[in-house]
Amino acid sequence: MDRRTAPGDCTSMAEVRQGVDALDRALVALLAERQGYMEAAARIKPSRDVVHDDARIEDVVAKVLSAARDAGLSPDIAEPVWRLLIDRCIAHEFATWDRTRGQIRG
Repeated sequence: MDRRTAPGDCTSMAEVRQGVDALDRALVALLAERQGYMEAAARIKPSRDVVHDDARIEDVVAKVLSAARDAGLSPDIAEPVWRLLIDRCIAHEFATWDRTRGQIRG
């Protein structure tokens, strides 16, 4: 990860922006890795009907909220961000499932 000044040690907006930009690059790399797992799930799941799993969604959100609490991340940030992330990942998984099986959906 890029070197950056800790938030509590920042004394200028340049340091703040450098830290945010470094974290954004790290988050993009992690999200790309997460996307890879969604592509693996699309490859492994035997049926399109099991791509969307409400119980798994709630399990992921609960785990994220617990981790957020431990890390000091506001649940007002964590929950909506992860719910949107999960929604977009499911859409990607559906598209990947269809593409890898030669199906076209409108």
